[in-house]
Amino acid sequence: MPDDTLALQRHLVRYSGRGTFSPGIIDRAEGTSVFTEDGRELLDFTSGQMSAILGHAHPEIVATVREQVGRLDHIYSGMLSRPVLDLAERLTGTLPAPLDKAMFLTTGAEANEAALRMAKLVTGRHEIVSFARSWHGMTQGAANATYVAGRAGYGPAAPGNFALPVPDRFRPGIVDAQGNLDWRRQLDLGFDLVDAQSVGSLAACLVEPILSSGGVVDLPPGYLAALRDKCHERGMLLILDEAQTGLCRTGDWYAFERDGVVPDILTLSKTLGAGLPLAAVLTSAEIEREAHDRGFLFFTTHVNDPLPAAVGRTVLDVLARDRLDLRAQELGDRLRGGLDEIAARHPVIGDVRGRGLLVGVELVTDGTGGDVDALGLAVTRSCAELGLHMNIVQLPGMGGTFRIAPPLTATDAEIDRGVAVLDEALTDVTSRAGTGAAVPV
Repeated sequence: MPDDTLALQRHLVRYSGRGTFSPGIIDRAEGTSVFTEDGRELLDFTSGQMSAILGHAHPEIVATVREQVGRLDHIYSGMLSRPVLDLAERLTGTLPAPLDKAMFLTTGAEANEAALRMAKLVTGRHEIVSFARSWHGMTQGAANATYVAGRAGYGPAAPGNFALPVPDRFRPGIVDAQGNLDWRRQLDLGFDLVDAQSVGSLAACLVEPILSSGGVVDLPPGYLAALRDKCHERGMLLILDEAQTGLCRTGDWYAFERDGVVPDILTLSKTLGAGLPLAAVLTSAEIEREAHDRGFLFFTTHVNDPLPAAVGRTVLDVLARDRLDLRAQELGDRLRGGLDEIAARHPVIGDVRGRGLLVGVELVTDGTGGDVDALGLAVTRSCAELGLHMNIVQLPGMGGTFRIAPPLTATDAEIDRGVAVLDEALTDVTSRAGTGAAVPV
């Protein structure tokens, strides 16, 4: 990184845990690319922070912001506006019954926080279950339900938070006679542990249909229905966090549709605002009524703000008109085909997985003694030098997993170009290592 860039960072708090920012200073973004101040173009295979599903600076989003900000941007939180009413009607119209009540917030953490408060109030209980490699946000309740990172050094977590083992088919914790993941037995044992630790106050289970920061782990078909049954047997609510999977990214409007499971509470963020701060909590009229009768309180400065709501309304318009659920399926098939092809030539790719345009590529150095963290960082750096921005999740004791989530508006050529750059970066890094497995950084 140039010295002047480092100097410009001197007033910034480092908040990522790793203490570093991506090289360069981003000046503008358009479509599937971001551009640095020195004129470099980076193909953005993360859609910003997994959010910009319509690409950057989508003309209809730009037009909506310009019009709405000059008309009505922010009002008192107890007032209503037409964009909020319209978005609530439109958004609930994309969902199955009984999810017909909505509130709009800013971030996924805030939405999960509100959902957890609602679940605790309605059930009269306080215990929360989530996955052992979960990420649900950095606010208090969401952070207590987050296990993938950020727990050490902040004092005691709130009592009554329990972790379930992750049903990871590539790295199965419990296997059947054929050596495959036995997720039913794993789920049974997980709830045996939850029941043993519970004080009889289980309120909700909060999970993602595809664990993103947990390594892009897609729940096996049938798992979500079995999890719902476990919850309802215990009087718990099932909360699904579809911050990254909701609104067409997986090839369905919502990832839970594949399993035919309707959650008690659904949270959305990221994709709903297509890069702008907009999140939602959706639930049934019955749960909303019970919460209201018990005095549900989640009053924030930007609850139901009109400006982001207008953007969300435009996002839904574009998704429906352009059939971007089908486009995500098509582009996802193209992306998976390209990644499977290079995986066959690169032994350091252990697994390719995911759905639609949320795909994970797990790097491994099994049996070589190589440093997978160093490998992942080196490949990420090489991709950036070649014009591709990639995000890698590195979990203790596991491989590094690239989270690949291009905008749904990407072209076939951009998908092919990204795969080609990853191929070139892998070739460069492993050839310099001389082992085909890892490279020192």
